[in-house]
Amino acid sequence: MATRKPPAKPNTSKEELLTFYREMLLIRRFEEKAGQLYGMGLIGGFCHLYIGQEAVVVGLEAAAEEGDKRVTSYRDHGHMLACGMDPKGVMAELTGREGGYSKGKGGSMHMFSKERHFYGGHGIVGAQVPIGAGLAFSDKYKDNGRVTFTYFGDGAANQGQVAETYNMAQLWSLPVIFVIENNQYAMGTSVKRSTMSPDFWERGASYGIAGEAVDGMDVLAVKAAGEKAVAHCRAGKGPYILEIMTYRYRGHSMSDPAKYRSREEVQKIREERDAIEHVRELILQGKHATEDELKEIDKEIKAVVNEAAEFAKESPEPALDELYTDIYAETAPQNA
Repeated sequence: MATRKPPAKPNTSKEELLTFYREMLLIRRFEEKAGQLYGMGLIGGFCHLYIGQEAVVVGLEAAAEEGDKRVTSYRDHGHMLACGMDPKGVMAELTGREGGYSKGKGGSMHMFSKERHFYGGHGIVGAQVPIGAGLAFSDKYKDNGRVTFTYFGDGAANQGQVAETYNMAQLWSLPVIFVIENNQYAMGTSVKRSTMSPDFWERGASYGIAGEAVDGMDVLAVKAAGEKAVAHCRAGKGPYILEIMTYRYRGHSMSDPAKYRSREEVQKIREERDAIEHVRELILQGKHATEDELKEIDKEIKAVVNEAAEFAKESPEPALDELYTDIYAETAPQNA
């Protein structure tokens, strides 16, 4: 198998490498299982898998601190798992069951966790970008030192509301990191065919927003860039743009046959650039674990995912009266 040559001495610890390996592997095995359940008819509606892009969110979560917020698009399962949400609750929501994070009412694209500061999963392209700026505005107002990670794709980067949000974010020096997950194909059209200026991070320059492009298939590079962006925002210097160059192995959604690219192209990326294999190589090269120990980790992860799938299958359908809950936020008492 052709692989990139790993750095001789990666600037990270054994514990961190093994953590990255576990977290990325959990996302991949979870998404593979979700694909299986979708094929069995247990997951309905849209289902957008994160396979191939695992290093993006795992690397950035390593740069985050407790209380930081995150909001993303419909390709959201990986983000949920990376920020610590329970695989059981995520899978149960995918199958529309009562045990899901939105009690079976949101499905794949609409899950939230106040506890983990995860503000969705949003189904409308680009809609979460101004929401992310709003979350950051709240933190700026409270002066609490928090940062918001606002994720969107290369397709959404051409939305007008993104430009409007850039302007407001820089004008008000909001602590928001705009993360462009550039998987090169948006819904099914390559960046080369759809965009005149494909270096999306450079668009922030006209607003005075700092940024950079990052190798999204290298979790260590993503973490390093994330730490730089976080430090920028916490120092009160305003927003930061990270264009993370990644690649999804599956179609845009489960209903997409992805005929706009060749199998050879996908296979080449898998063999030469896979983010999980990269970390695996670093672990073996550094003698941080043996082949058998890594197989045992994979076995443990598969057990977690299988348990989540069984929970999702066994969790009951939501009751009809559940339709009328969570419609409005709770109102504070008059004398509070």
